[in-house]
Amino acid sequence: MRSIETISVQTAKLKERNIQPKVMPVYQTSAFSFSSLEEMEGYYDGNGTYLYSRTANPNTDALGQAVADLEEAPSGVAASSGMAAIFAGLLSVVSTGDHILAAEDVYGGTFHLLKEELIRMGIQVHFVDFSSRDAIEQALIDFPEIKLVFSESITNPFLRLEDIPALCQLKKQFDVKVMIDNTFATPYTVKPYGLGVDLVAHSATKYLGGHGDVTAGVLVGDADLLAKAEERISSLGMNLSPFEAWLTVRGIKTLALRMKAQTDNARSIAAFLKGKARVWYPGKGAIVTFELPEDADVYRFFSSLGWIEIVPTLAGVETTVSYPYGTSHRALSDEEKEKIGVTKGIVRLSAGIEGTEDILEQLAAAFEELKK
Repeated sequence: MRSIETISVQTAKLKERNIQPKVMPVYQTSAFSFSSLEEMEGYYDGNGTYLYSRTANPNTDALGQAVADLEEAPSGVAASSGMAAIFAGLLSVVSTGDHILAAEDVYGGTFHLLKEELIRMGIQVHFVDFSSRDAIEQALIDFPEIKLVFSESITNPFLRLEDIPALCQLKKQFDVKVMIDNTFATPYTVKPYGLGVDLVAHSATKYLGGHGDVTAGVLVGDADLLAKAEERISSLGMNLSPFEAWLTVRGIKTLALRMKAQTDNARSIAAFLKGKARVWYPGKGAIVTFELPEDADVYRFFSSLGWIEIVPTLAGVETTVSYPYGTSHRALSDEEKEKIGVTKGIVRLSAGIEGTEDILEQLAAAFEELKK
């Protein structure tokens, strides 16, 4: 008869193999067991799939494959955040002594990673205006050490649509790889890999997860680069937890439905704002950026938004606003903010799936408050 101590530890280890759940279960385990020492040794010979969840887990594998399928890419890997996915992607291409060419108007967190952190690893980054083909080509000529070109499909926060085919035309001419952050656009709007991009990164925290309850990242692209990125994720401890991977996969199931509703709302919001503010909206995606009049009281405006919440992120099913000057681009110097146009009047609105008229009514009330 086993003791209570042994029974309490060994209980609930169901080994039934014939269970077929409709939804993939959460493999919330730090490691996987083996039936014999020979089986465990076989893992290292390439005859097994899972050993330790930091290196691989069915849930994180499912997420990587799901996004690869959406992007029509051969391979995908999950990471602990969008920044982790970007970092792993960068390190799959560049190392000490190499250079990166990046768009100057990327997300503030990415800007900080490129400018402040990579230099500690001996990697140089050059920022140029990617709306100028001449500026891009000149940088590639001046710095032959450039191995990677990085931008965003829709930039943050001014929503510039990147000319991805034009960037990819430079690959053979200058022997570089191209990496695109597709967070704002999502595969619903554009699939960069099919346009010739080598690596596509996502902050799955945003539209892929879609409900503001997960922090995750995904990188997809060429299988050889993904293998290197996966090694970086594992060795640097940037792996995603099984449960967060499961949540993100669940969110992906409604991606198309959410993006349609949110994009429709964004178009209506952009049309409503014209004449009231300077508006940036490219006709795609669910983000609208606008600049309040120079004499407007920004604090009063934000305080008058009622049920539209102020948050430092985006893409949930709720309509929210953020303040790039004080959040996403806070770490930039005043000169850097001025160069890309991030002023104190810039507001980034993330359209949710609420009723369109309700959103417009609340925005109208906030603008009326500015007149008082």
